[in-house]
Amino acid sequence: MEQINRLNPLLEVLHSSPQRINKIFIQKERYQKKISEIIQQAKAKKIPYVMVPKQRLDRLAGNHQGVVAFLSPKDFSSLDDIMAGVEVPFLVLLDGVEDPQNLGAIIRTAEGAAVNGIILPERRSVGLTETVSKVSAGALEQVKIARVKNLASTMDDLKKRGLWLVGAEGGRKEYWYEFDYNLPLGLVLGSEGRGLRPLVRKKCDKILSIPLLGQLSSLNVAAAASVFIFEVVRQRKRQERR
Repeated sequence: MEQINRLNPLLEVLHSSPQRINKIFIQKERYQKKISEIIQQAKAKKIPYVMVPKQRLDRLAGNHQGVVAFLSPKDFSSLDDIMAGVEVPFLVLLDGVEDPQNLGAIIRTAEGAAVNGIILPERRSVGLTETVSKVSAGALEQVKIARVKNLASTMDDLKKRGLWLVGAEGGRKEYWYEFDYNLPLGLVLGSEGRGLRPLVRKKCDKILSIPLLGQLSSLNVAAAASVFIFEVVRQRKRQERR
């Protein structure tokens, strides 16, 4: 992931391409006009930032000016960009996927299925790192990805736009194929360890499962995503042939 540890270059990116900034680390108790400006810009543009001791910044970047910012290899899209001109949307919402290997694999699957976009929460989510890009095998450049401050609020917005929200979670009586995916759809997948958070689960219109017949209680989130995503493809392709 690209890193910036100088004040002027960071201010330039904040003005020109703020959507590329994943997170900013700022040295505690370092008072400078430019650092204050960086904090103001981050707040105004809803970019995550955290105040840390100098020792933490020294570990991130040996030669810094009191800031270290991490940039994604591509720009984030807005929700409006993703939805523009799409008649029957197919979105994937990820609730706290923190493993870059999993995110990269999901992005690759999403590109293969022509998913219209992926939505990530601002917090509790891995950024668009070099590892994510590498695992996606080039798909990261093709898939629109939005980063939102509050996933639950975004789900409310999507419902107002006419989307049905389907959550994936183990242990449910209804299976992944028992739903009409020809509708405008948001597929909601939870984190590797905790699954869907209670509020996110509550906002789903339907929760469906993949039955497991072995000893394990759950699938890897990237594997579960593939099963659900290509069921959507199967149903929609079948509908096209009619």
